[in-house]
Amino acid sequence: MGLDRVRAVARSLGIAFECPVITVGGTNGKGSTCAMLESILLAAGFKVALHTSPHLLEFNERARFLGESATDDALAMHMAAVEQARGDVQLTYFEFTLLAILRWFQSCQPDVVILEVGLGGRLDAVNLIDADCSIVTCVDIDHVEYLGGTRDTIGWEKAHIFRTGRPAICADPVPPVSLLDYAREIGADLRLFGRDFNYSGDRQQWSYGGRDIRRSSLAYPALRGANQLLNASGVLAALEALRDRLPVSQQAVRQGLATVELPGRFQVLPGRPAIVLDVAHNPHAAAHLASNLDNMGFFTATWAVFGAMRDKDLAGIIGHLRERVDHWLPVALPGARAAGTDELMAALARAGAGPDAQRTVEPFATPREALVHAQSRAEEGDRIVVFGSFLTVADVLAWRRTSGGTR
Repeated sequence: MGLDRVRAVARSLGIAFECPVITVGGTNGKGSTCAMLESILLAAGFKVALHTSPHLLEFNERARFLGESATDDALAMHMAAVEQARGDVQLTYFEFTLLAILRWFQSCQPDVVILEVGLGGRLDAVNLIDADCSIVTCVDIDHVEYLGGTRDTIGWEKAHIFRTGRPAICADPVPPVSLLDYAREIGADLRLFGRDFNYSGDRQQWSYGGRDIRRSSLAYPALRGANQLLNASGVLAALEALRDRLPVSQQAVRQGLATVELPGRFQVLPGRPAIVLDVAHNPHAAAHLASNLDNMGFFTATWAVFGAMRDKDLAGIIGHLRERVDHWLPVALPGARAAGTDELMAALARAGAGPDAQRTVEPFATPREALVHAQSRAEEGDRIVVFGSFLTVADVLAWRRTSGGTR
């Protein structure tokens, strides 16, 4: 692993950008941050290219320009170019597809490119592009087999998206020392939450305060969840740092935050019982999900459609939701990494969430089957939470799409 192979192919393809590039890394909150950046910059009139991963329903979601996903034909053409350019160089799935997406972006002549890091930072293929501004949303424990098992080791990996002399935004309220040390070592323009930017708010509106810019009387982001103000403040810190190249009006900020959309991030579907979709797949994200569920108000019972990868901290994830779930519906997911229902049931039992007089646990072959069961059993005053993996949420979204969105 490393960037030498993918960088060599990128060089042969002539991939480079004259416009500003914003790279977004972090354990959680990357997708929300990228979505808000895109929405605000589009509202400001810029031609925005956005790469995110993973996708939920279609691969094309990973490549967007002017708010629209790339067509199959466009991606296929640029994938063919990558295949020809790579020669004998072996590329991973992520490296190969990223190069095709970057080449498509280049052909679109964007005003700004937003790139979401896939995993870590230092060795992620996205890091072959020198960002004009980098954002680390937060640092917590995930992907320990690749990044290490402490916040310091993980923070050091993620900090490598920072560049010398360029704005480096960290929205983590308690950043690891390793991230601070690395930013200082390379001479990045580090901007920290709580020191260089902050937010305040009440029930009606919120305000952002940065080094030189203050934005007041802002409506809350359309994305649900208490943690979204932290993500939004990191977004505004990045836009403040790039204001000379990407001037953004107060109206564009308001419009962008009001209209931003991102499926699967505390997404509440219309109807009763309430259905909540959340891709939370590590303890840090599960803690935010738990907090957001608490803020929803009273529900008679909570049903949890839960599918996850076996290499995740299942005990940590379950621990945050254990006291909030009355009926667990563990589900199988496709792929060798996925935990089977037997593994999930064992993890629930070990975490003190096994069946008892008040709690039920019933396995299902797919998330959509579990959701149908929950809907047939739940009362109007109940809620159903679908979480644990992108694949868990994707299966439900795909089923709702094919069933006309009526289920």
